[in-house]
Amino acid sequence: MNPAYTIYGALGSGSVPVEATLSLLGQPYTVIEAPTWEGAAQQAKVAPVNPMKQIPALVTPDGETITESAAILIWLADNHPEAKLGPAVGDPRRGQFLRWMTFIPASIYSLFWVRDDPSRLAGPDPEAQARVKAATADRIADCWAMMDAQVEPGAYILGDDLTVLDLYVAVVSRWGSRRVRFYDRAPKMAEVVRRVDADPRLADFWEKRFPFVDGWERNGAQT
Repeated sequence: MNPAYTIYGALGSGSVPVEATLSLLGQPYTVIEAPTWEGAAQQAKVAPVNPMKQIPALVTPDGETITESAAILIWLADNHPEAKLGPAVGDPRRGQFLRWMTFIPASIYSLFWVRDDPSRLAGPDPEAQARVKAATADRIADCWAMMDAQVEPGAYILGDDLTVLDLYVAVVSRWGSRRVRFYDRAPKMAEVVRRVDADPRLADFWEKRFPFVDGWERNGAQT
């Protein structure tokens, strides 16, 4: 058996698309549960491998540490080409793959650093924090809509093959402002993420790492 990967992550977090990818690849991995938003004790678990004290962080079987969810996903796809989870260099889809894999963390994922604790930018005033949360929710929805307008999905975003981009979108679109607004603003990608949600290869995985509890699509849709 191949040596295992180690992932520093948490339920429902940015580690989930990485874990899903490794599951599809059939690669052994261990998760070190570290919900860093819960405070210093959890952050201390991650600090030895990521000085930013953020998840996800992946330690490869060779002992290399890779951080940043998009970088990890691209690296895994590139290092397991047999699974076809990402267009290879020279594939005509490669440019758009890299474009959107970069767009998501730069334009959408990064806003959750603010949403998780609006006081980081708004200070202690509850009204100012509420304005920040509303503005970031609008910005996230606008970014999804912009992406949706510029992709022409087949069964999946880049065509007929599932890629790590689909897994990334399926997970990040579940965070606030949740899927109801995403479905409305990104109708083409809505069909893709529903297909990813229903993939039988991932049924047990979703149940363990990001379960579809009652009302999940609507809960939090306005914030």
